[in-house]
Amino acid sequence: MENPHLDPIFHLLLNGPPRSAREIEARVGLSRVTAAQRIRQLQQGGLIVEGESFASGGGRPARSWRVNPHHRNLIGIDVGEQMARVTLLNLALEPLEDALAEIDLRDDPARTLETLAACAERLARGSMASAPVAGLGIALPAPIDYPQGRIAKPSVMYGWERLDLRNLLRTRLEMPVAMDNDVNLMCLAEQQLHWPDTRHLVFIKAGTGIGCGMITDGHLLRGAFGTSGDIGHIQHSPEPHQLCRCGKQGCIEAHAAGWALARDLQAQGFDCRDAREVMQIYARGTPECRALVNASSRIIGTVAADLVAVLNPEVLVVGGTLSGAGEAMLAGIRERVYQRCLPLATERLQVACARGGDRLGVLGAGMLARARLSEPR
Repeated sequence: MENPHLDPIFHLLLNGPPRSAREIEARVGLSRVTAAQRIRQLQQGGLIVEGESFASGGGRPARSWRVNPHHRNLIGIDVGEQMARVTLLNLALEPLEDALAEIDLRDDPARTLETLAACAERLARGSMASAPVAGLGIALPAPIDYPQGRIAKPSVMYGWERLDLRNLLRTRLEMPVAMDNDVNLMCLAEQQLHWPDTRHLVFIKAGTGIGCGMITDGHLLRGAFGTSGDIGHIQHSPEPHQLCRCGKQGCIEAHAAGWALARDLQAQGFDCRDAREVMQIYARGTPECRALVNASSRIIGTVAADLVAVLNPEVLVVGGTLSGAGEAMLAGIRERVYQRCLPLATERLQVACARGGDRLGVLGAGMLARARLSEPR
């Protein structure tokens, strides 16, 4: 094979579960002889390996085939406003090594970019790497012009929109680079890893900021200009309206995001600077903080109800730092969704906290990089 990464069997197994030879034949549209020949070539090249055997209707169990997780490594980067996580992954998206880097998105973008590139380079060359790195994915807290690979009109990453970020990293690290909005990638990872049979899912990130990712009929919605899911800047009706950091008044973020709750706790005399410290105060059972988180959940629930009414998802997932409040966060969201939506939209709706933990962003970034491995370039 001239380029085995472009083989449709490799593409099928790279982006899906293990499959039997019979399934591969049916899905790829090959004869049994041709499929067996291609499978043998991919196995000999180290691209795929045998998986667990499947139970069959009779006779011997059917063996399965899966991508060799150590054929190549990937790097996922999840950029936050104050911290970035850089993770070395294998093709099964199993973390091999992590690095946390303190950053400041208000700082010189070139300096931040070099910090991220240096972390990625160290992991790619480190002792935990099990194969050459095939690509890098990066999750960014900003709207992304996905086809162009550029940040589009950021609300917090000022100065970054002028950078050809994808090309700069590709040149610096000498590997393919893909990028997308962080909440889109968290949504993608949560759906593929924890709700694989769900084709209609909404993911709300409630952290320092507020945003959402949307999967409809199995496809991630990005919108025409990269601003889909920007629910944090929908106007919130109750007054008095708070000034948002985007410059508008009354945004959902200005009333319910982690930075807004930290602002309100500071006004009450607490030493609190960000969403993580909000949750630390919450975990101590502080009544003032619990009241703010409860109010935040209902505000988020109001916009969640609009999403449910418009998109009719099967599952509504809440992630991000504030989701650490668990059922207290979900209760307020459910309350508003059930109040404001028709029973037809809610009777089978599941509302749950994200299961992916702190690594959702890097896992989604890794998925983005992995998908590019079997695409023509």
